[in-house]
Amino acid sequence: MRNKSTQRTLGSMLMAFESFVVFFATLVAFGLKVADGPTVWTIGLALSFLLIMTPAILGKKFSYAWGWFLQIVVVALGIWVPLMYVIGGIFVCLWAWAMIAGGTIDKARAALDRQAEEQANQQAAKEEN
Repeated sequence: MRNKSTQRTLGSMLMAFESFVVFFATLVAFGLKVADGPTVWTIGLALSFLLIMTPAILGKKFSYAWGWFLQIVVVALGIWVPLMYVIGGIFVCLWAWAMIAGGTIDKARAALDRQAEEQANQQAAKEEN
């Protein structure tokens, strides 16, 4: 059985949660009338959709760079809703943590698997002798 990547799992959870936060920020932007309604809804729903769909591609080539790009876009929403600078900054920090911690855990798991495989090979060699 193949272990799922911890980095991918953490990133997926973060993106899913962030999509809901962006949707609620869209409601705030619409309520504050920061732009005309169709523009607010188009940008907000498109970004929410991209965030909720990103976990499907995480783990593929350039997918984590795409995640970083989306984090920058979320922070840029602060132009219209200034509190999004703070919320976006929090999500950037969480994304960085997910990428660093997840990558570290994945590397440690791979090293542990290699070590267990080597020990199993040594044990099998001892039993043959």
